Amino acid sequence: MALKTASIRRIKIQRIQSKGGQRENNMKTRNLITAGIISAGLTFGAVAQAHEETQVEMKDLPEAAQTTIKDKAGNDQILRIEKETRKGKELYEAIVSKDGKETAIRVDSKGKYLGTHDEKAEQKEKGEKHQH
Repeated sequence: MALKTASIRRIKIQRIQSKGGQRENNMKTRNLITAGIISAGLTFGAVAQAHEETQVEMKDLPEAAQTTIKDKAGNDQILRIEKETRKGKELYEAIVSKDGKETAIRVDSKGKYLGTHDEKAEQKEKGEKHQH
């Protein structure tokens, strides 16, 4: 009887040890899978957000876009104009100096006003530096 009890205990201990090791391996596998999914998501997100930006001259813009930019800029100095392609659509950003800050006026190729944003904040996000 003592022999049976000792072997049952040994079997239980072995099962507990193997389950603990299995749990550890399952956690490692789960963590690796999670890390892989996050990495893939970040990579895909960066590619999906990518857009092209090219510096252009005012004369190169469609007439309607020029008119809207000049109207919205008013007396503010236009520092540069960028042509962007986002989701297959062409947009134009006129970066103007307004109250000592760089503000981007965004319009589409048909001259539709799409809004403004702080250009310095966007540059910090992208890590870009424009030369004047």
